[in-house]
Amino acid sequence: MTGNRSRIIVAALMLAAAATACNSGIQYSENHRIEEGRWNMYDPAKYSCTVDDTVMTYDIGLSLRTTTDYPYRNIYLFMVTTFPSGTSVTDTIHAMVTDEKGRWLGKGTGNIRELTLPIRSNVWFPEAGEYHFRVMHGMRDTVLQGVHDIGMIISRR
Repeated sequence: MTGNRSRIIVAALMLAAAATACNSGIQYSENHRIEEGRWNMYDPAKYSCTVDDTVMTYDIGLSLRTTTDYPYRNIYLFMVTTFPSGTSVTDTIHAMVTDEKGRWLGKGTGNIRELTLPIRSNVWFPEAGEYHFRVMHGMRDTVLQGVHDIGMIISRR
C-alpha cells in the first residue's frame, strides 16, 4: 500500500512540474476581444503589466486573430508603451496577413486565422512598476472589418 501511495505522489509531483514548466517563461498574457469583428481605430486594445525585475530580459509579442473576411494583405499597428514614470514611446508595426498569392499566414481552421507577431526580442524594462500598453490599428478604414481579437504576450528569456 505504501509503495502505491509513494508512486502516486511521485507521479503527481512530476505532472505538476511538467505543467508549470510549460508556462514558466510567461510574465503576462491577455487577449482583447474586438466586438463583432469591427475594430475602431479610436478604441485601442489596452493592457497593463507590473514589472518588478529590471535586470531580466523579455520578449514582447502580439497575436492577431482575423477572419478570412479581413480585406487586406497587411496590417499597420501602433503600440504605445507608457512607463511607470509616465513617459510614453510609440512603435509602428507592419505585418503581412497573407502572402503575395493571398494565402493566409499564421495558423487556423475554418475562417479564423491567428498570426503571431514578434514585436521586440531581448528587451529589458528600465523602471520597476506598472507599464501600460495601447495597441490600435493604423489602417485607412476607421472601422477595420474582420479582426476578431488581439493579444499581448510578454515572456522571460
